[in-house]
Amino acid sequence: MNTVVIIPARGGSKGLPGKNIREFAGKPLIVHTIEHALGAPLVDTVYVSTDDEGIAAVSADAGASIIDRPAELAGDTATTESAIEHALSVITPSPDIVVLLQATSPLRPERALQEALEKFAAGNYDSLLSISPTHRFFWKVTGDTAVAEYDYRNRPRRQDIEPEDVRFVENGSLYVFTREHFEACGNRLGGRIGYVVFPEEFSGEIDSAADLAMLEATHFEKDRDGT
Repeated sequence: MNTVVIIPARGGSKGLPGKNIREFAGKPLIVHTIEHALGAPLVDTVYVSTDDEGIAAVSADAGASIIDRPAELAGDTATTESAIEHALSVITPSPDIVVLLQATSPLRPERALQEALEKFAAGNYDSLLSISPTHRFFWKVTGDTAVAEYDYRNRPRRQDIEPEDVRFVENGSLYVFTREHFEACGNRLGGRIGYVVFPEEFSGEIDSAADLAMLEATHFEKDRDGT
């Protein structure tokens, strides 16, 4: 099975200009994701889809192949799915399995991608995503009224939450899907959907300078602890 990784990385970012090649934990942000992808034995080729020469140069130096994304697919209203569709139109030979990794989620468990691909193959899934547990209490808002999605009269302690009651968030870090599935529905997710669980500390995404500083502090804290 031909497996490719696509890392979308457009040049424009209003929240944090140049974020994809900002320094993070000693190297450009996108390099963390490229290196993680290159470390998975089941991956054949790692592609970075970008409209930006600086991102392309950094990514190529890190070992990625570059897909020149058209400007019309790199604006503020462009979707990730449009970048995937364009990438698949130019990648040859056509892959069987596609991985989408987001550069703005630089922290992943060791071997996360390799283990996700192994689970994807064993489970005969159409798509798979990474999720993280959250122990926050969720509410809905209806007009001027807040409605709890849990029993606040019997608020459980974190350690008392039963495994079947744990909620999960889509952490945006990792997606795996078949090319056949994507071409049929135009979405990274669908069909029989599998999952891999990342611990909460790997669920952060970088969209602002504050996000970058917080995740970088988390990274260095883990290094000091040796965990």
